[in-house]
Amino acid sequence: MNLNPTQKSVGELFSERLFRIPDYQRAYSWGPAQRRDLFADIREAHLKNRKHFMATVVARQSDTKIIAGDEFAVVDLIDGQQRITTLVILFKAIAKALENADGENSSIASKLNDLLVKGDNYQAILLQANHGASGIFASYIKKGLIAEDQIKTAADQNLVNAMRECEAFVKSDPDDLGPAEIYARVRNHFIMIYHQIDDESVVYRVFETLNSRGLDVKWLDKTKSQLMALLFEHADSAHNDALQEMRNIWAGVYAALGLDVDRGDEAMRFAGTWKETGRPNKILGEQAASRRLVEIAGTDVQSTVAAAEWLAKVVEKHNTILSDVRLSGVTRINHARFVATAIKLRGWPANIEQELMRKWENVTFRIYGLAGKDGRTSVGEYVRLGYDIIHDSLEPSSIQDRLDQIGKGFEIDAVLDHEDFWSNCYDGWATELRYVLFRYDEYLGQKDGENPDWSKIWQTAASKSIEHISPQSKGKSWVHELGNLTMLPPGMNSSLKDTPPTQKAGKYQTVGVRGTAIVGKTIEKNDQWKRKDVQDRTNRIAAFVKEHWGD
Repeated sequence: MNLNPTQKSVGELFSERLFRIPDYQRAYSWGPAQRRDLFADIREAHLKNRKHFMATVVARQSDTKIIAGDEFAVVDLIDGQQRITTLVILFKAIAKALENADGENSSIASKLNDLLVKGDNYQAILLQANHGASGIFASYIKKGLIAEDQIKTAADQNLVNAMRECEAFVKSDPDDLGPAEIYARVRNHFIMIYHQIDDESVVYRVFETLNSRGLDVKWLDKTKSQLMALLFEHADSAHNDALQEMRNIWAGVYAALGLDVDRGDEAMRFAGTWKETGRPNKILGEQAASRRLVEIAGTDVQSTVAAAEWLAKVVEKHNTILSDVRLSGVTRINHARFVATAIKLRGWPANIEQELMRKWENVTFRIYGLAGKDGRTSVGEYVRLGYDIIHDSLEPSSIQDRLDQIGKGFEIDAVLDHEDFWSNCYDGWATELRYVLFRYDEYLGQKDGENPDWSKIWQTAASKSIEHISPQSKGKSWVHELGNLTMLPPGMNSSLKDTPPTQKAGKYQTVGVRGTAIVGKTIEKNDQWKRKDVQDRTNRIAAFVKEHWGD
């Protein structure tokens, strides 16, 4: 493997290339913390007047393009896309800040715009984004527009956040570091080690080698690199279709995951565990699962593609659980989700799947939600059941029986057999409480043929969506009791803080949460909220819990 890495400033790297991010790479995922680090590095380089080594960039040249007489290498970014994307956004923010300036600053803005967008007819932009984000990204790079109305995914939102933060940084002028100085410092003094590889079969081996040297790379990304490397190692020119299929598989995986690659790592652990030859008692770790998937990929083109297809299928079904706030609210215990994902993978008709998921939720929430058990409980039972659902083709009735066996000892009467069970449902139990209250709201809505909107409440932390009807500041002994707690949409909780119940009653009736509206009507009717009202509400919700999660 012959590598010729070169040291380049950002200005040199950007001057003769057009960058593309393939769809089989994950979406832009840098957050505020990484961008703050970049801004801090720029300030430090400015204050100390020294060069700054930024990163390693790995790319593959895929084409050349001639624009207005200039030839540009078109390269696919394999590693370094997060930094390159952020720098391109930063350069546009600088161009916007200087475009109405005079003299030299106006010239800098013009140079930057020419760098970012090639040709008078907008023939190409310096960086082409992936996963549907190209519209938002291109609008900003070409026109300076932050198209918030086009946001559809978390990746879109992250790009918009980056645009806002870069513009704020450019305008902040810390330590006399204005837009022109930021541009000069980054363009000339920020250094990258650039690997350009023409043979795609070598790209993934290089990426794998770099990853082995301590870089913070997700195991899902490492697994992709290893599977792609295997395909190139054992395929010949007749397998171009397999290569394209593999690219399409990974494009689908990253499109499904968006920014949350952590989901992908858990799904990869599940996929590897199901490929174990012996019946496991626990879910494989990330490294072991990755190794197992590479093992089953083998040295055959078909088996390599099949391994990627299996992983993609698990990612898809696992994602349907974590993307559904109702299902994801059942538990944070991964071996319980292992069973739920197995049920989804079997592909039963909707009515059978719904019945099985209902049984899974019933048993699982009793154990981890109501009984409050941690991840050490029933590990082997859940993992063996999840494995058997896939490998032994268990019938629905057998799965229900096995779930009932897991639930032995956690019958509803045994779980709730404490006089003070509902006396403190806030401290350390807010996530589970939110789930109970939403299921209760769902139950109330079913009487009128309506379902609550789960997404609104789940946009924030559980504690921020739980409202104390009688405020905590009043110091009542029953302030955290179930009947004194209800739900409010994000932001409204803090606005009503310390407000007496009689002054909140009208607002409660307009927030779109049925249980909260009933509380508002009760307060308005009685012109008070007393201990007896709390007890009555506790009893109603407790009766629902006992019936709904009963055996």
